[in-house]
Amino acid sequence: MMTVHEVSKIAGVSIRTLQYYDKIGLLHPTGYTDAGYRLYDDADLERLQQILLFRELEFPLKDIRKIMDSPDFDRSKALEQQIELLTLKKEHLDNLIKFALGIKMLGVKHMDFSAFDRSKLDEYARQAKEQWGNTPEYKEFAEKSKNRTKEEDKLLADRFALLFKEAGEMRHTDPASPKAQDLVRRIQDYITENAYTCSDKILSVLGKMYSGGGDISKNIDGVGGEGTGEFVDKAIQIYTQRSLS
Repeated sequence: MMTVHEVSKIAGVSIRTLQYYDKIGLLHPTGYTDAGYRLYDDADLERLQQILLFRELEFPLKDIRKIMDSPDFDRSKALEQQIELLTLKKEHLDNLIKFALGIKMLGVKHMDFSAFDRSKLDEYARQAKEQWGNTPEYKEFAEKSKNRTKEEDKLLADRFALLFKEAGEMRHTDPASPKAQDLVRRIQDYITENAYTCSDKILSVLGKMYSGGGDISKNIDGVGGEGTGEFVDKAIQIYTQRSLS
């Protein structure tokens, strides 16, 4: 058995995060010490590994809990799918690195967005999620995208990228300005029209992902310049706070 402090240290996860996982029912400790500290056994650590792999693949915590608590959840099969997704993510990142090097050599006016094509990764993730369970947003996305061609998907991705290019041009301005807030509205409308109903709550979460590092942040900053993801997140939080207050 390991204490919460020991698990935090070996897993690189904060104690507060482990406490939160317990609170939302994602990872309960096997027991407690006499002093009330959480204790984790090997089965708990295996579950934590699965959770962290899903988090690396940017799955929301709510979806992870739903997947892992499903009676149909197959740990071995899930691991195989995670390996495939991580491999595709690595390929996607390699393409982005090549794209960034190309921009460095050719200049910022190099308007090739092919490096942002996530169709292969998204398609595999879509298939995996079909087996693990679907969110309403995913079902809506699947319905809207089922008859699209690859060319149409690429066109939609390119147009979406241009919104972040526009954000990059104003990233040194006030995110609360009417111009920035109008851009947030257009981003929200674009997602709703072409993917799934993007509520203010979902938009707020997306904003945090845009500035939170990883491929998404790198994609956005690659289009709009360093700091674009952070700027869009700030503008989104201002936008959603006003509407949710």
